[in-house]
Amino acid sequence: MRALRDLPSVDRLLAGPGAALAERFGRVTATDALRQALAAARTAAKDGGEVPDADTLVAAAARQLEAGSESALRPVLNLTGTVLHTNLGRALLAEAAIEAAAEAMRHPAALEYDLTTGARGERDDHVRALICELTGAEAATVVNNNAAAVLLVLNALAEGREAVVSRGELVEIGGAFRIPDIMARAGVRLVEVGTTNRTHPRDYRGAVTDRTGLMMKVHPSNYRIEGFTAAVSAPELAAIATDAGVPLMNDLGSGTLVDMTRWGLPAEPTVRQAVAEGADIVTFSGDKLLGGPQAGFIVGRADLIARINRNPLKRALRLDKIRLAAIEATLRLYRDPDRLTERLPTLRMLTRSRDDIAAQAARLLAPVAAMLPDYTVQVIDCASQIGSGALPVETLPSAGLAISGQGGDAPERLAARLRALPVPVIGRIRDGALILDLRCLPNDGALLGSLSHP
Repeated sequence: MRALRDLPSVDRLLAGPGAALAERFGRVTATDALRQALAAARTAAKDGGEVPDADTLVAAAARQLEAGSESALRPVLNLTGTVLHTNLGRALLAEAAIEAAAEAMRHPAALEYDLTTGARGERDDHVRALICELTGAEAATVVNNNAAAVLLVLNALAEGREAVVSRGELVEIGGAFRIPDIMARAGVRLVEVGTTNRTHPRDYRGAVTDRTGLMMKVHPSNYRIEGFTAAVSAPELAAIATDAGVPLMNDLGSGTLVDMTRWGLPAEPTVRQAVAEGADIVTFSGDKLLGGPQAGFIVGRADLIARINRNPLKRALRLDKIRLAAIEATLRLYRDPDRLTERLPTLRMLTRSRDDIAAQAARLLAPVAAMLPDYTVQVIDCASQIGSGALPVETLPSAGLAISGQGGDAPERLAARLRALPVPVIGRIRDGALILDLRCLPNDGALLGSLSHP
């Protein structure tokens, strides 16, 4: 039986079976892990445990190093039924965007360099013309997300002045982002008009003073007010703003560049429509319905975009070459709308038919049940949602697997088990079962491969 004095030194371990750890993880990191393994072995031995041999010590250190080397930003299977899930990263990028981003990472790029003149260039030039082509706007600029776009526009166009907004549009989105709070940070005084459910043209006209900096319209992308309601349309509000001599800003939130109804999806106002309706500035997201990387787009009148670009905040909120490359590649896909559902993952998942998803659920029923012998697995109908605030009350017919077991906490226990897999499987708990909505499952093998790990 080995005694404490038989424990090898760190140097002996590094010269022997621990050499591979030093080669893989670095000598300093491997040394620290081996020291911790030795310390744990000494403590266990003093409590009556067996003194491990060198291979056991190295294996313990390897497990620690393996766990520490895993990325915290791990890929998961999104089977929640929410396509644009904010907590799971929203839109998946098209392969063209992934390839463009990878190329930008591998090489120096003409980010702010004009290859024709040899002079300094402007980074927004890489996407400006494309954005204007697809939206019908005079000019465009882009920042790191739509919250930043709203902040920048307010600060650039109305700092020290007033912004007029309907009470029914004072939204709060995820992460406690509130329009009143962002106005305060932008140095703008909020002027609320109308009521929660009814706002009229006279409310806007009555709020205009010599202190008014802009009027703002906020698309209710993450809620819906129904019943006894009234709202001022974008064209009518644009006319009121023009008469008052102030710009109209229309924040679309989950902006889309195409009419979603062509694929049988619920209607959502397009950016081109908002521009045509007379908004002087339109803001929208890049990683929601557009299906690209996180970004905030600002389009509209050229003189106002120029003012926005001169604001010092613009530099603080600008994009790097990687995201610009991905954005450009994503926007180019919109030049061929007939093939968008093939090339854009977000649209492909949103347009999957219920029958296609149900067939996948039927195929997976038996193998999933065999992998989870302690649970009951059934095929069920589901209602998917778009997510990230887009079309909050509309759902998409879908299908999935309902997994239930013995005990009131069976769904929670299974959910925790699936989250601990090498590729975590994320579902939702409802009616005493763990629901796996298959709308966003790329193929059968992705789920079966993940579940095959103990």
